[in-house]
Amino acid sequence: MSDLQPVRRALLSVSDKTGLIDLAKALEAAGVEILSTGGSAKAIREAGVAVRDVADVTGFPEMMDGRVKTLHPAVHGGLLALRDNAEHTGAMEEHGIGGIDLLVVNLYPFEAALARGADYDEMIENIDIGGPAMIRAAAKNHAFVTTIVDVEDYDALLAELQANGGQTSYAFRQRHAQIAYARTGAYDAAVSTWMAGAIGETTPRRRVVAGTLKQGLRYGENPHQQAAFYVDGSDRAGIASARQLQGKELSYNNINDTDAAFELVSEFAGGQPACAIIKHANPCGVAQGATILEAYKAAFDCDGTSAFGGIVALNRPLDAETAEAISEIFTEVVIAPGADEAAKEIFANKKNLRLLLTEGLADAATAGLTYRQVAGGMLVQDKDVGQRTLSDLKVVTKVQPTEAQMQDLLFAWKVAKHVKSNAIVYVKDGATVGVGAGQMSRVDSALIAAKKAERMAEALGLPEPLTKGSAVASDAFFPFPDGLMEAAAAGATCVIQPGGSMRDDEVIAAADEAGLAMVFTGMRHFRH
Repeated sequence: MSDLQPVRRALLSVSDKTGLIDLAKALEAAGVEILSTGGSAKAIREAGVAVRDVADVTGFPEMMDGRVKTLHPAVHGGLLALRDNAEHTGAMEEHGIGGIDLLVVNLYPFEAALARGADYDEMIENIDIGGPAMIRAAAKNHAFVTTIVDVEDYDALLAELQANGGQTSYAFRQRHAQIAYARTGAYDAAVSTWMAGAIGETTPRRRVVAGTLKQGLRYGENPHQQAAFYVDGSDRAGIASARQLQGKELSYNNINDTDAAFELVSEFAGGQPACAIIKHANPCGVAQGATILEAYKAAFDCDGTSAFGGIVALNRPLDAETAEAISEIFTEVVIAPGADEAAKEIFANKKNLRLLLTEGLADAATAGLTYRQVAGGMLVQDKDVGQRTLSDLKVVTKVQPTEAQMQDLLFAWKVAKHVKSNAIVYVKDGATVGVGAGQMSRVDSALIAAKKAERMAEALGLPEPLTKGSAVASDAFFPFPDGLMEAAAAGATCVIQPGGSMRDDEVIAAADEAGLAMVFTGMRHFRH
């Protein structure tokens, strides 16, 4: 095998016709014979480029609505034959098989059909058979054959041919063989995942995940770790689809935290203007307000210290007043479903601040899967889209919550879902006033949240912490009354928790003795 292999004959068969004509013209100009199929051949011929139909090579017409056209020895023999193997070349000569040196294929648009919600029969028809078979054959024989599966690689192919006098290097063919196998792997992953859902198979024997590189990252969580950002092709509004208007390149931690912030603020898509400020994937302040500025200020006042260098997510377009307020401290990222021109101009003076705009908010109720790697495997579960409304809550104490308390309890419950366990969240008047996250003991989470509230009260010059008269949420049940009593000591007057402890009766009795109102949700929101 020589490092450089000439491209004399190419097979072009693409679903996406972008760039096809320019590629065909360039190949023709380089003296390459072009074979093609169906719509691709028609488009190339209409552009005035000489092309030979694959049906003429195989001796069989396309049949069965195009399901059968390239599955033939004249095609696969031309792709798979080892050019330095006398037996292979003898078989080619005996059976009249011409070598195919370049394969350009992109697959039926299965993922696009899935994104637009096509029905079962249409999805089946969008499963490509001949394309993956040819890609795998050509990629296997990359010692002699070049395989191109992405439109964005056409220019690289032409540059390679020009640089090498109509030939491709082994390194080029190797690289594109890897890309080709990743493409067919991702394609099969999309098909198998869709089919599992279509037939109601929640735990398929094999689970395959795939992604497309969106961005190489400078490093991961720490500078000694390599990292990259891959997207899964879904149309969910958020970090993967956001448009960055300004600022430095996003880091691994920026992307992780911004996703957490935007998913949290999207919980309040249909309500008042809301803001979430995130630090290390945990909320340090969340609030609603009459305006987005009011929401930001209330969120900031929950924990102004942690907000420094944080991520700000808004559920309304960014305006100039809010941009001015955010600019007063160092902020890593702001993500919102829009921004007016005045706000953009204000942020333009903050060169390092990243401003990300989305096409809307994420649907907090849309089902999905979450993945977590463990040694030797992977945990897969449904995304936590659990919701609770007023009618779902069960009052278990003698004291009944007021209407205003119920609203704060539900707000706190939504926030608690996005706080790392053990989670305790104090809320007053539609704003968090204390957040305790990620502690091994629920008591410690309650204490930390209360302590933060005390510090902010001192910083704001308040006579007492805002936890006085607050609602408190616990992401899981109180196993003992001690955590509840710490919340009461901090000034909480009402509590929302899942219930379900062996000692629920003790906890309810303690709440009654302390004069607290308490409701059970019957749903837990662990977030490890």
